[in-house]
Amino acid sequence: MNALQKDISRCALCSERFSTTHTAHAPRPVVWFQPGVRIRIIGQAPGMRVHKSGVPFDDPSGDRLRGWMGFDRATFYDKSRVAITPMAFCFPGYTAKGADLPPPPVCARTWAGKVDKALESVPLTLLVGGYAQKWHLDVKTGVTETVRDWRAHAPQLFPLPHPSWRNTGWLKKNPWFEDELLPALRARITAVMTD
Repeated sequence: MNALQKDISRCALCSERFSTTHTAHAPRPVVWFQPGVRIRIIGQAPGMRVHKSGVPFDDPSGDRLRGWMGFDRATFYDKSRVAITPMAFCFPGYTAKGADLPPPPVCARTWAGKVDKALESVPLTLLVGGYAQKWHLDVKTGVTETVRDWRAHAPQLFPLPHPSWRNTGWLKKNPWFEDELLPALRARITAVMTD
């Protein structure tokens, strides 16, 4: 593990913030990247299951994302080829009503630029969800409009909706995502993984 990975894995900037959430948990950064990868996935933040396992996308959302990419678990978790660098490296917690809290902005302000520099020549980056899209594309549009405009960012960047099962309705309302974007994404993945 290099110095940056060690620094992130020891980060406790949000200790006080997390202690006041409904879950009252301690930070546990999930660090999953190294230089030289072919694909970078930038999502929102780990969920509770990932917080417990220490493995990113180790949940039904990860199953759906792997399906979109055409990857099995072994390929997806090959750290020499795939980096997973969310907008917040720790689980942000739940509200009293059980909703996910957003990724704390201090995480991206502290680490995103350093991670970008460490992974500067990745041929394909997936921007999963609105937080990643707004930060990395500097867009003001919502997820639907940003993802619909995917051709403006391809082939190096692909904006995607969050693969949560809560978005099943979104997928049904937007069949172009599976009909147009996913075939192009899979073709790009094949190209960058075989270069």
